[in-house]
Amino acid sequence: MTGRFARASLVALLVTLGFTVPAPASAATAGAAATSCYGGAVTVHYGDVLDFGPYRTTSRCTDINMRITGGDAEYVVACVKFEKTGVCNRWTKVGRSWTTIATDVLDGTRFTVPNGVDLEGSSATIQIAF
Repeated sequence: MTGRFARASLVALLVTLGFTVPAPASAATAGAAATSCYGGAVTVHYGDVLDFGPYRTTSRCTDINMRITGGDAEYVVACVKFEKTGVCNRWTKVGRSWTTIATDVLDGTRFTVPNGVDLEGSSATIQIAF
């Protein structure tokens, strides 16, 4: 009980001094963050170019995410090629649900997504959120 009292006293003191205390994260907050991240996704078509991009990461997402939204391909394999290094991070199998293809990427980082996987005649419409 003393832990609750100490926390409540600290919160009261901070509020009195003009500080704001953020509310705990909720499922709604997490859902809103995902919506804003995916809401900025770009749509590309497999086979249009050698590499998708270049793109620059934004504050909407902390990760780079990808999914298939159309076509007859069951999956694609993707990586993120960062401009600074010029190499792919790792190859990831991506299907019809959002999949993270790079994690904890700094805002303003330039990258491309190579389009080098042969789908053997399959087509794919892809979204990339960053």
